[in-house]
Amino acid sequence: MTTEQPVSEFRARARAWLAENAPSFPRDDFYGDARTVQGLMQAAGFAGITWPVEYGGQGLTTTEQREWDEESQAYDVPVDVLAISLGMVTPILLDLGTEEQKQRYVTKLVRGEYIGCQLFSEPAAGSDVAGLRTRAVRDGDEWVINGQKVWTTHAHQAEVGILLARTNPDVPKHQGITMFVIDMHAPGVTVRPLKDMSGASKFNEIFFDDLRLPAGSVVGEVDQGWAAAVQMLRHERLALTARRTRTDNPASYSSLAQEVRRAGRADDPIVRRTLAQIYIGERVGELFSARIAEEIKAGGDPGPRGSVGKLAGGRHARMLADAVTTMFGSGGTVWSADDASGAALSQIIATAPVLRIAGGTDEIQRNIIGERLLGLPKEPK
Repeated sequence: MTTEQPVSEFRARARAWLAENAPSFPRDDFYGDARTVQGLMQAAGFAGITWPVEYGGQGLTTTEQREWDEESQAYDVPVDVLAISLGMVTPILLDLGTEEQKQRYVTKLVRGEYIGCQLFSEPAAGSDVAGLRTRAVRDGDEWVINGQKVWTTHAHQAEVGILLARTNPDVPKHQGITMFVIDMHAPGVTVRPLKDMSGASKFNEIFFDDLRLPAGSVVGEVDQGWAAAVQMLRHERLALTARRTRTDNPASYSSLAQEVRRAGRADDPIVRRTLAQIYIGERVGELFSARIAEEIKAGGDPGPRGSVGKLAGGRHARMLADAVTTMFGSGGTVWSADDASGAALSQIIATAPVLRIAGGTDEIQRNIIGERLLGLPKEPK
């Protein structure tokens, strides 16, 4: 005989709040909805759960964060667009930002009033972030920025950017880099959206033409931006690892199993085996995320093991794309205008490359795993 475990006060409150509010969340404006819902969550005590109260957080622990994640998984909470703001930009400002930077930016990021973006990649420096050419030159009490960034997610909607620029060209490339926090609407910043093969325009190219920043815009220390970048990328990989697949996500096992039944292919042994592989991959990712969360809760630092989750997520995305064609044939590549199911399946295929590139390619993750986890010799420079 089993005894049902008691529900914590926080979980009960989260469960009740979601049941009452989630069905009426706005779902008409991709970015506007995220801002609105994030503000509602923050006001109710469910945003910035582990972050300091003085910057808009709740001052709680990873236990409450995990409980919120588990309870909200069953609902469509349209804040995924804020993943970079809350998974990268906010954490690095909390880690390395000055008190003025935290007061100015963090609370508004937690409330969804600001959206943040990461300004790392360049046309000639993608996975090789240290090869960047954007320059920052000191001019009295200001820095003058000139250069270009590309593939910057959500920059066309962002108010805040975390920028890497070269401040000393006379030292090895991993040195002489500085991190800055910038106003994306400042004079000298030009943002141009790019359309990808999914039809979306999440990515952008950004041009800096004599952008002038006050000296207080430096995040961390001058010429120590590479260490700051590594720390920020660690946050990114942990955030990607921790993302749970909602049951209503078209790429989830539950959604794909429903599509299989709708298509009348539930008895096909190849389709059934493919679905089993999807379930296994999804479940392994969730268990790995839970293990990382428990280690953080215990005060540990997962360090480069975030790359394991990042690599697994990219491989799972590729498997999903292959699975769509295996299970539905042309149904995932050709569909009528009124076929929402076919359109959703096509997006699984079209967006599959993203997780294998964004945040560092699969090859970069393998290098990190090999060198920093397995102790293998470093790749020749």
